Amino acid sequence: MRGLHADTGYLLYRLGLRSGQLFNTFLQESGLRLRHYALLRFLATSEGALQRELSTHLGYDPSAIVGLVDDLEKLGFAERRPSPDDRRSRIVVLTENGRGFLRDTDEAGLRVTNELLGPLDATERETLHTLLQRVAEDGLA
Repeated sequence: MRGLHADTGYLLYRLGLRSGQLFNTFLQESGLRLRHYALLRFLATSEGALQRELSTHLGYDPSAIVGLVDDLEKLGFAERRPSPDDRRSRIVVLTENGRGFLRDTDEAGLRVTNELLGPLDATERETLHTLLQRVAEDGLA
C-alpha cells in the first residue's frame, strides 16, 4: 500500500492548504482572505467582469462572489458599474485603491511564495510553475 506522500493529488491538496494558510496570515491585517485577493488579482488583469464571469473564472460559487464583491466595495477596492452592453447587468471593476493594495502586497506575496517553495532552487521553481500552469490550463479552464 502506498503512503499519502506517494499520492501526488494529496500532496497538491496539502500544499494548497499550506499556501492558503500562509496567504491568509499575511492578509489578516487587511481584513481580507485569499479569496478576496484572488478576485482582486483577476480584476487587475481585466477591464471588469460580470459577477457570473468571476464565478466561472475563479471557480467560486456565485453566492460567494456577491459577498466577496460586497466586502471589496466596502473597502473601496472594487466597484460595480453598469455594463455597457446590458443596462440590467453590472460589471465589477478594480478601483485605484484596489490597484494600490495589490502593489503594496506584491512583496509580501513573494515572501509567502518564497517560504512555501523554500526547498526549491530558481530553476526548480520555474519548472514547477510551468508544469502547474499546464495542468491548470487543462484542468481548470
